[in-house]
Amino acid sequence: MKLRSSRILREIRAGQNSTVIKLNLGDPRIVELAGLAGASGVWLCNEHVPNSWLNLEHQVRAAKLHDMDTIVRVNKGGYSEYVKPFECDATGIMVPHVTSADEARNVVDMVRCRPLGSKALDAGNMDGLFCQVPLAEYAQHCNTEKFVILQIESPEALEVVEEIAAVPGFDMLLFGAGDFSHRIGKLGQATHPEVVAARKRVAAAALKYGKYPAVASLYGQKEEVIAEGTRVFTLGADVLELGNAFKKLVGDFGGAGSANGSDSVYSSSSSPKAK
Repeated sequence: MKLRSSRILREIRAGQNSTVIKLNLGDPRIVELAGLAGASGVWLCNEHVPNSWLNLEHQVRAAKLHDMDTIVRVNKGGYSEYVKPFECDATGIMVPHVTSADEARNVVDMVRCRPLGSKALDAGNMDGLFCQVPLAEYAQHCNTEKFVILQIESPEALEVVEEIAAVPGFDMLLFGAGDFSHRIGKLGQATHPEVVAARKRVAAAALKYGKYPAVASLYGQKEEVIAEGTRVFTLGADVLELGNAFKKLVGDFGGAGSANGSDSVYSSSSSPKAK
């Protein structure tokens, strides 16, 4: 029996770009739609979204049908919150609001096997093929084909981002423009010069210490972030795409049944008012 390798790691190690779709909705069939679209992976959220561990396993299975990776943004803090997504056979975890090198080291220690960390071993789950592979192979796979993303989302984290990036044992730094812009009083202004400068600093720190930069959204700056060295891109979210598509359908029909005339703050060029 063979453990599955990471598609995203395979792509970025080859110098290719990886595409990720963020999912707020829990139906595994939406995961399959992302796979049919050709995405490299899906971002599943345990931080802001109600989801059960059993359903998470179903979402992971749906992703693997299309050789897609699954990235689980975890609830911050607890050991089990970090380890269980991997035991559900998620390919990576994303830890939000990391603010110090010590915190980064703690995450690595909890989820990596020796010599990188002190992960408690239980190969009797999906990630170990239910004890059907040798333990040494399982441990090596945890360190080489599973990945860890740390989110930089605050001015406090930015001030020590080089120290965080220097910690061994994790793979990517993801800049969170939404929360960062909020924290500096520029709510939602992802292309504000201060926010862009912060994103560039995070990418530079990642590259300096052998990590991969990643972004939560392109915000219309694809070429800029590619030039900064980013190779992992979140292209959109299920709720936004569905919301905009539904608004367009109703708007194209003439607005019949519309509850009010207000627009979402997330309106895109596909919304009725943008025509």
